[in-house]
Amino acid sequence: MNRLKYASLAGLAAVAVLTGPAVATAVGDPPPTNTTPQTPAAEAAVPRPALTAKASVAAVRAWQQFHINGVSHHMATGTRITLQEKQGKRWVSLPATVNIKHDATYGMPVKLGLKGHNALRIVGGGAVSPVVHVTVR
Repeated sequence: MNRLKYASLAGLAAVAVLTGPAVATAVGDPPPTNTTPQTPAAEAAVPRPALTAKASVAAVRAWQQFHINGVSHHMATGTRITLQEKQGKRWVSLPATVNIKHDATYGMPVKLGLKGHNALRIVGGGAVSPVVHVTVR
């Protein structure tokens, strides 16, 4: 009779090894814990910084001043933002910077001398604005 008892325990152990954790928990082992780290998306979603941009004009003469205005979202007051211009395939930072105001807005005076179609954007604080197009005559 003892042989039969040992045979059934050995049989259960063999079944647990062959079938995996589902049977092992039925035999009495603790359930497996999820040891994979949580992804950042699973944690509380942190708002990403964002910028808007709008030019005051669509076309200007060379070296004529115009403004680019916009609003920042999820950015601290005083964050420095910079104007960039697309030259060829690269975005080049221009010497035009301002800080975000206390009401989350900004206004940047701009003068461009590169004639033709200019693609501009605002960057800073981990955010990049949509592209603004201005033609310089």
